[in-house]
Amino acid sequence: MIVAFEEYERELPGLRFSALAVDVDSGATVFSHRPDRVLNTASVGKIFLLHRLLTEVDAGTRSLEDRVTRRPAEWMDNSGLWYLLQADTLSLYDVAALIGAVSDNAATNTLCRVIGLPVVQEHTRALGYLNSGLDDIVRWPLPPGAPRRLSHASAEDLVRFVTRTATAADLSPASADTLQRWLGAGMDLSMVASAFGLDPLAHYFFDRGVWLWNKTGTISTVRADMGLVMSPDRRIAYAVLANWESGMDVRDRALALMRTAGDELLRQLAA
Repeated sequence: MIVAFEEYERELPGLRFSALAVDVDSGATVFSHRPDRVLNTASVGKIFLLHRLLTEVDAGTRSLEDRVTRRPAEWMDNSGLWYLLQADTLSLYDVAALIGAVSDNAATNTLCRVIGLPVVQEHTRALGYLNSGLDDIVRWPLPPGAPRRLSHASAEDLVRFVTRTATAADLSPASADTLQRWLGAGMDLSMVASAFGLDPLAHYFFDRGVWLWNKTGTISTVRADMGLVMSPDRRIAYAVLANWESGMDVRDRALALMRTAGDELLRQLAA
């Protein structure tokens, strides 16, 4: 099966993809299209915030049991659940779980304040992700001078992140497991993962022979999905990023192609 990234880009000027899928254990490429292209990834960059938190836990400088109280300025609705909850104080574990499961914006802003956005950005560069990063906290409306995007990445960097998380290359095994568990609670299966037919509320185990964890990003001109999809015999790290110009009516086309990428991953797992 050929995933028609180039065909879509020729047919729909202004639509751009960066995509890569790699077998974690053999290193074989499943598909690839402009993997070094840097695109807007909306909420995907929150993974670097979670990774930094767990790095500090591994270093003994922070505990996931530490409690943190959200501030009024950190309140954000839309993506997330905390803005609907009465509790103002949560453990860092629970704040991070909200980010992994529902890409919680208020939790992101609170954790960014605790960790420090510049610390997260330096951590990301130090790990070698030079074409990816979390650019800002979540704000709306965007004030003058604020970054125009929440995060950016290339598919190449994101697949490397997935692979190194799956193999506990940069975190302790316990922390790598924790990060995958948070992301395994992710409820957005609307993109690449739509091909797998999994329960969006409970899929961190084998269902139909597939086990998934992923992180997505969504704004009006972005769909981004990255993660690890597994069978009992194989692990594939993937990232498919789609950007398009404002005003283009291509969302459904982009999502259809992302599902086709998921179909190819499923075919590979079954091979």
